[in-house]
Amino acid sequence: MFKTYLRLLGFARPLSRYAIPYFIFAALHAVFNTFNYAMIIPILDAMFATEGGFVFTPMYTFPPISFDNNFFYGALSYFYTMFFGENFEQVKFLTMLGVVTVCMNLLSNLFRYAAAMTVETMRINTVRRMRDEMFTKVIRMNVGFFSDQRKGDIMSKITGDVMAVQYCITNTLQVIFRDPLLIVGYLSLMIGISWQLSIFAVIFLPIVGIIIGSIVKRLRNPARRSQERMGEMVSVLDESLSGMKTIKGYNATTMILNKFMYINEEFSKLLYSMARRQLLASPMSEFLGITAVAVILVFGGTLVNEGLISGAGFIAFIAAFSQITRPLRSFIDQFSSINQGVAAGERIFSLIDVKNEVDDEPDAQDFEGLNDSIEIKNIHFSYDGTREVIDNVSIKVRKGETIALVGPSGGGKSTLSELIPRFYDVNSGDILFDGKSIKRFKQESLRARMSIVAQDTVLFNDTIEGNILMGRPSATREEVIEAAKIANAHNFIMEAPKGYDTNIGDRGNKLSGGQRQRLSIARAVLKNPEILILDEATSALDTESEKLVQDALNNLLKGRTSIVIAHRLSTIYNADRIYVIDQGRVAEEGTHKELLEKGGIYAHLIEMQSFT
Repeated sequence: MFKTYLRLLGFARPLSRYAIPYFIFAALHAVFNTFNYAMIIPILDAMFATEGGFVFTPMYTFPPISFDNNFFYGALSYFYTMFFGENFEQVKFLTMLGVVTVCMNLLSNLFRYAAAMTVETMRINTVRRMRDEMFTKVIRMNVGFFSDQRKGDIMSKITGDVMAVQYCITNTLQVIFRDPLLIVGYLSLMIGISWQLSIFAVIFLPIVGIIIGSIVKRLRNPARRSQERMGEMVSVLDESLSGMKTIKGYNATTMILNKFMYINEEFSKLLYSMARRQLLASPMSEFLGITAVAVILVFGGTLVNEGLISGAGFIAFIAAFSQITRPLRSFIDQFSSINQGVAAGERIFSLIDVKNEVDDEPDAQDFEGLNDSIEIKNIHFSYDGTREVIDNVSIKVRKGETIALVGPSGGGKSTLSELIPRFYDVNSGDILFDGKSIKRFKQESLRARMSIVAQDTVLFNDTIEGNILMGRPSATREEVIEAAKIANAHNFIMEAPKGYDTNIGDRGNKLSGGQRQRLSIARAVLKNPEILILDEATSALDTESEKLVQDALNNLLKGRTSIVIAHRLSTIYNADRIYVIDQGRVAEEGTHKELLEKGGIYAHLIEMQSFT
């Protein structure tokens, strides 16, 4: 727990930038706040002329500084003499005390505000740095990571868990500085009034702390489980909203509702358990405080009767004692927040600390472009380490060639296309670019020379131009239009309400499948890649859309090194070589004509599609 807490504090670096000014502001707030309650004594003395209390004596020099009543009363006499002269009048004295009290209260709250703003600045910067680091980690993870993680859980960690952690970090300053300084200030005032009564308070306050601390200690485990349940709930929400058509189409509304309600009920039970313990702390401390005040009334009344403490001093002591329970309760409450924050912090670090399975080597080079060929050499690959998806495959693609990968579903074609941009690392064998291992190159520089057009087109809730510009953000409007024309997308774009400035909705849901695919191709055209990977780019389209998309693809393929995966074999007749992938292996290889003459798997697939 302590190690996690220290790591969380690291997000507030440099801590001294906030801790030093906060300490100064908190100390000054504690001094002036305590002084407010000390003013009760001379005010009551002046109002009721209590025996043994304040007696005015004209003073023309400021008294020597000391920590006793003589200095305090001497300072009041000096200021009265300076402002009003030697003749003492109760109204003038009370007016002076009122002005002093207002000024002290103003300064107290001014420094309290400055301390709070210091903490708020620390909180905002800490949250920003934490979210930046988490999202940077997520966005740089290899593709395989997202296959094993629930998207909603990741979202929950970056949003909900960070919100829980922020107060864990900022409350540290209150626990270390503000509350202890206030407690010390009030205790100093109480000891100055009566050491006998103060001994009782010093004995009683730790008892309050032990009782409430035992309640707070039991908050940590429910806090961790509640964060996990929140992640599950966000996941269900995300999946439900994304798959609403499927849910409605299969009448699965009741099933999804039951799933969500079950998780929500478990989450609510944990929140109730936490709230019951957390909220018990404050009334428990207040009850114990009132009990202590009742005992002090009896004990203090005895001391007043014996002349060991003045009536005004006793009232000021009661006021200070009633206030000391506030920073004490706050001190304890901050610990409960820290406990919850540490629980959320453990989930945050489970994301930050996850190892990236596909990482650049320390001496990786920039990929400057393809000069000769891409060679897939005796590679083996498995997603989970049990079943090989790719089994000893070797393929060579020369610069400028178009090769096609065909075969039954589940044979490993798409997996091969994901290994070339290094979304995953092969288990054995290697992928070579101009004879050098793919691991010798930086991933970003390698992908900068590639474009991937897949069946499942990913578009963003942005304008048409914004989506195309992802291929090359620095491109001009003219270059975007030219790319759209090559992709056969310009005409339908101009028919949109705002042309290239039309927003296409979440995931491009305002467009048809063919339109989304042509925007994806326009994005690839704008990027102008050397290496092109087409993965089932036309399989989900109707005949008319397929022809438009296929024409766009033919324009895109010209002069590029291309790897094409297709179920519709009509799209790959003109490939330089065709590889038939079956059960993770290269079953056949050759041109369209050569494979037909062999009468094997490829010929059978052609026959089936012709029949269809």
